[in-house]
Amino acid sequence: MSDDANHSSRHQVVIVGGGFGGLYAAKALCRTPVDITLIDKRNFHLFQPLLYQVATGRLSPGDISSPLRAVLSHSKNTKVVMDEVTDIDPEQRQVKLREGTLAYDTLIVATGVSHHYFGKDWGALAPGLKTIEDAVEMRRRIFLAFESAEKETDPVKRQAWLTFVVVGGGPTGVELAGALAELAYHTLKQDFRNIDTSETRILLLEGMDRVLPPYPPELSAEAATSLQKLGVIVQTQTLVTDIDDQTVTFRQGDRTDQIPTRTILWAAGVKASGMSQVLAERTGASLDRVGRVMVEPDLSLPNHPNILVLGDLAHYTHQGGTPLPGIAAVAMQQGSYAAKLIRTRLRQQTLPAFRYSDGGSMAVIGRHAAVANLGKVKLSGMLAWFIWVFVHIYYLIEFDNKLLVMIQWGWHYVTGKQGSRLITGKDAILASNPPDTPIPKPSDQAVTLS
Repeated sequence: MSDDANHSSRHQVVIVGGGFGGLYAAKALCRTPVDITLIDKRNFHLFQPLLYQVATGRLSPGDISSPLRAVLSHSKNTKVVMDEVTDIDPEQRQVKLREGTLAYDTLIVATGVSHHYFGKDWGALAPGLKTIEDAVEMRRRIFLAFESAEKETDPVKRQAWLTFVVVGGGPTGVELAGALAELAYHTLKQDFRNIDTSETRILLLEGMDRVLPPYPPELSAEAATSLQKLGVIVQTQTLVTDIDDQTVTFRQGDRTDQIPTRTILWAAGVKASGMSQVLAERTGASLDRVGRVMVEPDLSLPNHPNILVLGDLAHYTHQGGTPLPGIAAVAMQQGSYAAKLIRTRLRQQTLPAFRYSDGGSMAVIGRHAAVANLGKVKLSGMLAWFIWVFVHIYYLIEFDNKLLVMIQWGWHYVTGKQGSRLITGKDAILASNPPDTPIPKPSDQAVTLS
């Protein structure tokens, strides 16, 4: 793919990343006299807020994914390129791909964030939750743990298989822990013969003094109470210091302790994608401590007004003095603003600084349990749960996804069953016992976990 092949007299907009920011910018520019090229390593848009439901078997990956070409099929000025950006040349206004280059007049970068293990090499031991592959890997480990416990004859080893540790008490950790509790204590309760899944231990470890630290204290307390009612053991002011394939080591104050477990799930931190380092090296942009790019009030880079950075990749402090949260609503609004900014510039006009309209934040804990911070209105319980359900269905990109998710949630609500409990991958068949070890009889029940 060469510059000449993509040359046009019209304004060339190149968008890197098909997440909320990039996709909303492309959709908002569909009737603007510009040529748009959207580049992504994947051929689909992913609704990340529901990844934890794939990880716990409530939804299938296709339920929360939409093909980018299908979403943008009616945008005749837009083409989708499945490729990876390796570099940019701000002076020549070129984006370098693995297979060629593209020229741009305006460049929008919205490549998001990935997991952050704070310098530790824990990725293989404690998967995070940012991609479909992450969710499928979590699902594999979760359901393999129950299958392995079913075969295990040693009570201590069986206890480790039935112990799940979620590291990080933010929205992702809270939602994941709540979904795990419903799975173990309700959905799977009648499915096994040699174990009692209600004896599962689910621990949520948070380094701060409360779960959901960005939320008002009263909602954090409500979330912790709801988790505890579900059976989750919530431990705050708890710092994980080491992880291996069978143990989590943590520190509480001056005390250090260990948790024997075979399943560790990471929800404790994020870092910017590799594009932030490329932007810093090529444009001189400053980065914050997790690699997000410091942007101007109009989301552009200093001295490079034709490069815009959106969503989780952007460190935006021009409204309130603190960075905007890394949530879908921010990226959506920034995508729409970027499109408006381009249209305004084409008319040789200016646009005021970006302003985020905060519609609130929500986290679901379990069936009928959620918290919602809607500014002056703070809700918890069933009403917050219903609001969470309808908001998430509304923001799914395609009608087919909205309909499928609504039907499946309705069915799960009535029956209490979940249908996407597949174990896939290279270790789909895992022998937790040596070949000659007998499978325990139904009377050999698991010991009660304290």
